[in-house]
Amino acid sequence: MRLMRVHSALSRVFTLTAGCTALAACVVGPNYAGPPTVAPEAVSGGHFRRATPDTSVDAPAARWWVAIDDAELDRLEDEALAASPDLEVARARLHRSRAGMQQQRANRLPNTGSSALYLRTEGVTSFVGGGLAAVSSAIRPGQTTEAERLTDTLDLYDVGFDATWELDLFGGQARAVEGAKAGAQASEADLRDAQVTLTAEVAQAYVRLRDLQQCQALSRQDAAIEAQLLALTQARRAGGTSSELDVERLNDQLETTRAGLEPLQAQITEQFDRLATLLGRPPGALDVDLTPSAAVPLPPVQVAVGDPAAVLRRRPDIRAAERRLQQQTALIGQRTADLFPKVTLIGNVGFGFSDLSSLLEGGGFSYAVAPILQWSPFDFGRTQARIDQARASRDEAMAEYRRTVLNALKDAETALSRYARQRENLTGLLRVKASADRAARLTAVRVLGGTATKLDALQAERRRVQTQTNVADGRAELTQDYVSLQKSLGLGWSSLRP
Repeated sequence: MRLMRVHSALSRVFTLTAGCTALAACVVGPNYAGPPTVAPEAVSGGHFRRATPDTSVDAPAARWWVAIDDAELDRLEDEALAASPDLEVARARLHRSRAGMQQQRANRLPNTGSSALYLRTEGVTSFVGGGLAAVSSAIRPGQTTEAERLTDTLDLYDVGFDATWELDLFGGQARAVEGAKAGAQASEADLRDAQVTLTAEVAQAYVRLRDLQQCQALSRQDAAIEAQLLALTQARRAGGTSSELDVERLNDQLETTRAGLEPLQAQITEQFDRLATLLGRPPGALDVDLTPSAAVPLPPVQVAVGDPAAVLRRRPDIRAAERRLQQQTALIGQRTADLFPKVTLIGNVGFGFSDLSSLLEGGGFSYAVAPILQWSPFDFGRTQARIDQARASRDEAMAEYRRTVLNALKDAETALSRYARQRENLTGLLRVKASADRAARLTAVRVLGGTATKLDALQAERRRVQTQTNVADGRAELTQDYVSLQKSLGLGWSSLRP
């Protein structure tokens, strides 16, 4: 009997719910139609305007640093991707966004709850008519009322289940779910963008470190040559073939070179600490591993850059801007739904009895289902103001998307141009170094033949070391430009531990 009543009550609730759900077919607000078209003339050509013969339209590799062919850099990149605090921050934000999306999805479902009550009263000596008699009668209909006898105690049991459900008649909650999903996808793109930035920063710090170490070694060579020049000039001054001014000039140059060694060491230490932080390790953790100097790694001869359309699809910051555009578009519909009535269903099923044996009887069962209508048609423009704010946010997101696309194209073209110019510059520096090498060799031959002095040989050697320093700086600058190019192409991200 009791089960039949419960089934009948639930059937009525489900019937009412189904009828109301059938009404929830209208979703207000603009439907997202995709991002606007930006710079079609720059994308339709199929190639970059600043592309050079040493670049190709082949699809570039995501792990671009492998092409530099430096095992130490490979190790640093892998460790950074696995343990960087920057990526942990981005992952935490992604998890928060996904949890928010799940919450919005759950908001579309009913809120349910249950309750249980036990009440015991003592010290009651008589009852007249109503009061507790009415309560007892309601609990156990058809039995003798408590007003007809005396009692000192009364037990009251009550068990119930309740639920509330706001019907999404105009799609406000659907738009909230749409916006939350787009926001989570934007956070995922932010994580990928953080990977792009991280891999570029690790490579830049590593290349800078190797460049400084080479400069330090060459500066020490330069200082040793200058010390020999100074000693030779001092001897010639004693013999009357050089002036005191010549001695002072060389001494000043030597002291300047020696003074520059300490700032170089400070910069080397700075790069040690920068790399350690990027890898999620304390300062000084990499000093021993990276102290042995090594040559600056060079980029490959041929660089794959793809085409502008692929860059727009690949760059995570563009993806994030596009997802936030949809998020703000969905917010317009969410705010527009506030213009219309909201209907909330409230339901309750319960049992009440005065002793546990009554639980098996048919009395004390009750249920209630009630729709609640909420509507504020006269809010003096508050809702419309929120809609206008959402539209303005959508327009801002659209402008931000356009700006992100244009900046991405600019970054790629600028990086290609700088990379090409630096290749030419390095070629010129190598020619200068080759000339200085030949001059040093010829001067050494003349010294052996007695047609040149040791002073001439030292000056030629010093010039050779200076050109070698310029070439080392040029190599480092070329590799740094290569790293910037890879970053501008949106490379370096993967789906690691999303």
